[in-house]
Amino acid sequence: MSSHRNASRRTLLAATAVAAAALATPSVHAAGNGDRARDRDRRLRERIARMSLEEKVGQLFVMHVYGHSATEPDQADIDANLEELGVRTAAEAVAKYHLGGIIYFGWAHNTRAPHQIADLSNGIQRAALTPETPAQSPTAGIPLLISTDQEHGAVARVGIPATLLPGAMALGAAGSRATARNAAKIAGAELRALGIRQNYAPVADVNVNPANPVIGVRSFGSDPQAVAGLVAAQVKGYQGTDIASTSKHFPGHGDTKDDSHSKLPYIHHTREQWETLDAPPFRAAVAAGIDSIMTAHIVVPALDPAEDPATLSRPILTGILREELGYDGVVVTDSLGMQGVRTKYGDDRVPVLALKAGVDQLLNPPKPEIAWNAVLQAVRDGELTEARLDESLLRILRLKSKLDLFSDPYVTSRGVDKAVGTRAHLAAADRIAEETTTLLLNEGGLLPLARRTHQELLVVGADATSPSGTTGPPTAVIGRELTGLGFTVTVLPTGTAPSSAKIAEAAAAAAGKDAVVVGTYNVGAGSAQIALVEALVATGVPVVAVAIRNPYDVARLGSVGASLAAYCWTDVELRAAARAIAGRAEPQGRLPVPVQRADDPAQVLYPVGYGLTY
Repeated sequence: MSSHRNASRRTLLAATAVAAAALATPSVHAAGNGDRARDRDRRLRERIARMSLEEKVGQLFVMHVYGHSATEPDQADIDANLEELGVRTAAEAVAKYHLGGIIYFGWAHNTRAPHQIADLSNGIQRAALTPETPAQSPTAGIPLLISTDQEHGAVARVGIPATLLPGAMALGAAGSRATARNAAKIAGAELRALGIRQNYAPVADVNVNPANPVIGVRSFGSDPQAVAGLVAAQVKGYQGTDIASTSKHFPGHGDTKDDSHSKLPYIHHTREQWETLDAPPFRAAVAAGIDSIMTAHIVVPALDPAEDPATLSRPILTGILREELGYDGVVVTDSLGMQGVRTKYGDDRVPVLALKAGVDQLLNPPKPEIAWNAVLQAVRDGELTEARLDESLLRILRLKSKLDLFSDPYVTSRGVDKAVGTRAHLAAADRIAEETTTLLLNEGGLLPLARRTHQELLVVGADATSPSGTTGPPTAVIGRELTGLGFTVTVLPTGTAPSSAKIAEAAAAAAGKDAVVVGTYNVGAGSAQIALVEALVATGVPVVAVAIRNPYDVARLGSVGASLAAYCWTDVELRAAARAIAGRAEPQGRLPVPVQRADDPAQVLYPVGYGLTY
């Protein structure tokens, strides 16, 4: 780290000394845990009492801002901030709204590179703690809780060169709580080094519906007890690195056929079914000491006959989560910009109703100024009381205190270099991925190819990509790995909906090859990917299918010679699948969800726990 950065860090740390002293607690020798907690709460309540109503309201909001820098974003990001927030920069957003938190997204240009992210985090904290003018200053000088969705697998906001790990369903296939915990420790250590202290993971939804369009591989699986164990393991892994973990989406989003981003889904589980299927992972998270729980924009009539979205349901959030499950940590909404929570009520009512239901943090409202003013007005009108806001503020400030944000809110360049994308972390990610790859079909011992004479390979298939988790389309990643393992590889991306011409081109390219590897992506009835695979099989060349998202594809591709489930299209999982194909790694995964017959869903083709080895 440069001398300039060292000097800046000393200045920043000095600026927080007063705030840290205000929250100092007696030593371990001076008081027991209960005494320290009571003393901490007393000091936090005193701090809350000094806050203005506007500051209290602001602390409840977690918003996104555009830009790679807190004070000097690109012009396009300035324009976007002006349009959505009425400010130019993240620093101005903190000052205007007295924000309690900011969420990072790749599409908001927050997560370009590790050192940039760390600098952005420091700039945001500096804006909260050392504002330029007293008029902009929140009297409390409270650090922000910076968050993101770093689930890994299908959802990751911080990308390469940070370590990208297998996602939840892949970890479910590994079936090891120790592995899940280790993955969370690696992920948490890297996030902490970047100044991101609240991660919206792990997903605690039990994916019992293969047609679920929004959860799927983001879930650990379909067995509630297995999911509960892995959720608890990840909670401990994340929080062991001083990251606030967030289980989601309460009361359980695993049995929906609609996506709450675009619709308001209904779950028709009875109360007894909810207790058996959906509740165990959340109970396990609470027992593990989860720091925060995210709500779902879903309707569960058995839990709330009024049929309000769970995010706005007092019977669900206060009655069940708070009173029955005994949870007193932070409750955060899913994004308030999602259609699921906006269907019944306007954007001015949603944040108020969420607070009345029992929410603490209001995440990413689509019209921030309207939402912020709506809460402010609800207090002034008596619909909400300041005492109700103070309850949420105490939970939020407790969490910030627990994470030592009052005493150590900043990160360093040196810390980034020591933690992010290290050789040890990357090697661990590769080892974990090898535990997850699942072999479902292997006719005639086609795999591994290294046991046979196959040398000339064609790689075709879906080209779905994740900007954060890949270095190219899946076909390119698989082809590059197989080339490195000694095969001669031709790569031909055909997409998720290949045309007749593209299918014919792929079949022609298969001529003379020893095997074809085809990556498939969520193959549904009538998908052109089925026609692609059938055309390849008809050439007589052995075909190996790799499902690069949901593992259910094999049910529609029974004519292939071999089938593997990789659970995601990210580099780490595709490389592991390629090593398994080549015989350089043993496929160790076992299905964490059942695969039903395509022609008769009542019949299970491959049960939970199924997986072949060589």
